[in-house]
Amino acid sequence: MLSQVLLVSAPGKVILHGEHSVVHGKVALAVALNLRTFLRLQPHNSGKVSLRLPNIGIQQTWDVARLQLLDTSFLEQGDLTEQVEKLKEVAGFSKDSTNHDCLAVPAFLYLYLTICRSQRTLPSLDIAVWSELPTGAGLGSSAAYSVCLAAALLTACEEIPNPLKDGEATGRWTEENLELINKWAFQGERVIHGNPSGVDNAVSTWGGALRYQQGKISPLKRLPTLEILLVNTKVPRSTKALVASVRNRMLKFPEIIAPLLASMDAISLECERVLGEMAAAPALEHYLVLEELIDMNQHHLNALGVGHASLDQLCQVTTAHGLHSKLTGAGGGGCGITLLRPDEHAEAQREKVTSPRPASW
Repeated sequence: MLSQVLLVSAPGKVILHGEHSVVHGKVALAVALNLRTFLRLQPHNSGKVSLRLPNIGIQQTWDVARLQLLDTSFLEQGDLTEQVEKLKEVAGFSKDSTNHDCLAVPAFLYLYLTICRSQRTLPSLDIAVWSELPTGAGLGSSAAYSVCLAAALLTACEEIPNPLKDGEATGRWTEENLELINKWAFQGERVIHGNPSGVDNAVSTWGGALRYQQGKISPLKRLPTLEILLVNTKVPRSTKALVASVRNRMLKFPEIIAPLLASMDAISLECERVLGEMAAAPALEHYLVLEELIDMNQHHLNALGVGHASLDQLCQVTTAHGLHSKLTGAGGGGCGITLLRPDEHAEAQREKVTSPRPASW
């Protein structure tokens, strides 16, 4: 069992193309942000395990002996909804609790009880998690949280080695270890979101830029340097509810929604092709294509029912300045991204659109 303090961090993400369609087996393109979530794990012998989440005002402590006596067979049997409801009971939440942020606690309990059951007794731990990522904004805050928890608990229970060498301040796990971290992080995401695609936890685990389809991850190695504006509408929403609404619309109008998802898949593939060309010699024509793809995808996402008035307003404001925007993440509010073109009008565009700050990826 790990004896020293462990510090872990994981990045958030932006999806360029493939929101929602990725849940239905289509291609998504995503990149890691330089905004991160941080976790500090302190082993001790107090007989308690505590979780502090200062960003959302949650602090809870449990007796390890009480958790040790729990019948955890429900974690291997029954459906996910039943598992989450029982985890809420363990967390001390009411069954009718609608606070989505509170699902961070059942996600922790799920990972703690399943990963640490390999130990003879459950470990006593103090865990604090804080983040630069806003929650409910489409930037992968829950995935970064789940990745940090999975990595820290697997390391604490010696399921994977501590990557830090003597005298080193930072380290990175091997590819095999990252695969295991990603697998467990996905389970944490399932507790929070119900039916996630897996793309968020994959980007948070590996970082960089990647292509994701049905669990298969391919890093995008040849990328141009692009500049985007990341805008937070500050309109909260539930990824779980939005994913379910798209699924319901698919069941209701299969002959309408299926072609939309196929078209969104084609947009992702065309964007991947253009980015590959731009890596060698970026030209204005490439930016014009990327802008068209952004506009088409945003219209498709609105047709799926995941748009929002705040995102429409973002698109209207940036269009007035010759820019092109789309939502990123689940939609229904959250964040939008705007592509900045490096031409003679770029400086004027930046001066006119003063609210957001440029972010590079």
